[in-house]
Amino acid sequence: MSSVENPAPGYLDMELLRFTTAGSVDDGKSTLIGRLLYDSKAIFEDQMEQLEMASERRGEEQVNLALLTDGLRAEREQGITIDVAYRYFATPKRKFIIADTPGHVQYTRNMVTGASTANLAIILVDARHGVLEQTIRHSYIASLLGIPHILICVNKMDLTEYKEEVFEDVKKQFVPFKEILNIGDVRFIPISALNGDNVVDRSKNMDWYSGATLLEILETINIRSDADFVNPRFPVQYVIRPQRDEYHDYRGYAGRIAGGVWKPGVKVAVLPGGIESTLESIDTMTGELSEAYPPQSVTFRLAHDIDISRGDMIVPVDQKPNVGQEIDLMVCWLGENPMVMGGKYVIRHTTAELRGIIREVVYKMDINTLEENRDDKSVVLNEIARIRIKTSKPIFYDSYKDNHITGSIIIIDEATNNTVGAGMIL
Repeated sequence: MSSVENPAPGYLDMELLRFTTAGSVDDGKSTLIGRLLYDSKAIFEDQMEQLEMASERRGEEQVNLALLTDGLRAEREQGITIDVAYRYFATPKRKFIIADTPGHVQYTRNMVTGASTANLAIILVDARHGVLEQTIRHSYIASLLGIPHILICVNKMDLTEYKEEVFEDVKKQFVPFKEILNIGDVRFIPISALNGDNVVDRSKNMDWYSGATLLEILETINIRSDADFVNPRFPVQYVIRPQRDEYHDYRGYAGRIAGGVWKPGVKVAVLPGGIESTLESIDTMTGELSEAYPPQSVTFRLAHDIDISRGDMIVPVDQKPNVGQEIDLMVCWLGENPMVMGGKYVIRHTTAELRGIIREVVYKMDINTLEENRDDKSVVLNEIARIRIKTSKPIFYDSYKDNHITGSIIIIDEATNNTVGAGMIL
C-alpha cells in the first residue's frame, strides 16, 4: 500500500484547506477574514459595492471589511457574530473554506460545528490583552476536535506600536497550555487585520518578524497526512444492483472511504459478521481505480456475494477496528434540554443508525480552567463532558485521535429528531 507520506497520485491536485477562526469578542475575526479576502483579490466587484454601501449607512469613514462575513442582519445590529459564517475562496495554490465562528462561551456548540471538519484553526489574541480564558477555551476545543494545525494570530499589533516584546510575551503566556493540551503544530504570527500587516502582504512595521505571512502559511502548510491513511475503513452507504441486462450480475457497495489506501486484491472482512472475501475492483462513474483513499466516494466489488447492507463496514482482515457496545467518549452537548441520565437516544456512527443509552457521566470539563468536575453530573447546552454510552448493537470504531470518521458519533433526540450531542470516542 502507499505510505502515509506519499498517498496516491493526484491527491494533492488543487488541495482544499478547511480552516476555522475563533477568538474573544472584538478580537477582529471578521475583520481578519475580510482583509484576507480583500488583499488576496477574492472579493467580487458587486460584493465590494455592497460593503461600501453598508459601511456608509453605518456612518463609517472607510470600508468595514468585517461586514463581509457578518451575513445575518441581527449580527450587524448587535455588532457581534452569532452564527457560523462560511466563506469560499481560492488562490492559484489552494482552495479554501473558512468557518467564522463566534467567540462567546454560550456559542461553544457553534464553534464545535464550524471546527469539526477543519484542518487548521486560527485563534486570535488581542495583543493588548494577551492570553485570556477564552483563548484557552478555544484552544481546548481545537485540541479536543483533533485539529492538527493551530495558528495563534496576535492581532492589533498596531495598537501596541508593533513592539516585538508584546508578541514574545503572548507566546510565553501560551506555552504552558500548549503542553497541557498536547497540541503538536502551533505557530504564532503578529498581525494587524485592520491595516493588513502580515495577513497577505509582509509588514513593513514589523521587520523583526522573519516568519511567513498568514496567507503563505495557509497556502503551504502540509495537510496531506491529516486524513487517516493507516487504518483502511469503508462504511457501506448503499448497495448498488442495477438489474439491467448489461449489468445483470453487478453487485457493488457504495460509500465514502473513511481511512487507508485501498487496492484491488486485498483480503477483506465484512463487519459485523466477519465474512471474508477479496476486493475485486474499485469502481467510479469514470471507470475502475488502481487505488483509492480518503475522502473519495467509490463503489467496492467483492469476489463473493455476501449479504451486506447500509451500516456494515468493510475492512482488511488483518486491520480490524475495535468492536463494542460500551463506548467512552467526550461529548459536546448541543441540545437545548439537558442530557438525561439513562435516557434513550438515537446514535449515528458512520453510516449506521442505532439506539443507545447514556450510562454514566464520568466528569464535566471546565473549558476555561481545564479542570475536571466530578461532582456535578448534569450536562447542559454548550458543556463538554466525558460520558459512557451503551449501544443496542455493536459498533466498529477507532479512537477519534486515530480516525475522525470512525471515531465520532452523533447523538439525536428520538422525540424531536434534533442533534443534541457531538461525541469523540476515546
